Amino acid sequence: MKSPNGEQASQRTTPSRDSGSPPAEDRSGPPSAPPSASALSPVFSALLDAEGFRHAFFTRAGGVSRPPWDSLNVAAAATGDDASAVQENIRRCAEALGVPLPRLYILSQVHGTDAHILDGTEDREEVVKRLGDITASRTPGVACGVRSADCVPVLLADRQSGAVVAVHSGWRGTVANAAAAGVAVLRTLASSPSIVAAIGPHIEPCCFEVGDDVAASLASASDAGDDVVDRSRERAHVDLRRIVRAQLMAAGVEPTRIDDVRGCTVCDRERYFSYRRDAAKSGRLLSAIVARA
Repeated sequence: MKSPNGEQASQRTTPSRDSGSPPAEDRSGPPSAPPSASALSPVFSALLDAEGFRHAFFTRAGGVSRPPWDSLNVAAAATGDDASAVQENIRRCAEALGVPLPRLYILSQVHGTDAHILDGTEDREEVVKRLGDITASRTPGVACGVRSADCVPVLLADRQSGAVVAVHSGWRGTVANAAAAGVAVLRTLASSPSIVAAIGPHIEPCCFEVGDDVAASLASASDAGDDVVDRSRERAHVDLRRIVRAQLMAAGVEPTRIDDVRGCTVCDRERYFSYRRDAAKSGRLLSAIVARA
């Protein structure tokens, strides 16, 4: 199904839940028998689904972290959450993706464009210490992930080779064109890739209020130009999704193969973490994709 402006619309969620609200938990102590991964409530890309790629844009539902990080927080050091709870949350995400925990890779993100290509033999605990904002693999069964709490997660895949890339594109990464950097990495993994992309939930223009300097930087980050900036309000609001889409198109991805998985992380408190909304009390969301044969 396409929206009126021609963008691919994706709304599939896990069928076992009809909202992003987490199930009620006993908060008096650690759960003696953690609920299964079916309690998770990720959202998905119809385009990636159609091409057979296991993936998910996870929401905050279905984890074990206590407030204010309830409940599927996937970052400990950056948030102050209990490390064992975060480890269990990431394990649940790996289970939902159908991969063992050691093959779900994430990095220490720095709002840049550095990429790490992984083959599944790397030590996950060592990889998470590496600095970068792009994970990539062409090894079937390896899951590439990024963490976010308002920034734009982008999942890329090559329909022919099965290679995948996950990109973390905050406003600084968007100015640096992290999305195009991700496409470039995918082209190194596949000689003639047929790329499909999905742009996940993030801070939408309704809530992304910025100063004039940031607005100017973002307006110059893509062919979309100043059209991405709404100056009708007291302060500028910027459409990161539109910028990232334009960057992907400029990098050679066909517009009909770019999927928009909608959701504003600031507006939807029940489903998403948001640093803009909650600052130090915000958890981090995981977006990930698994390479296939």
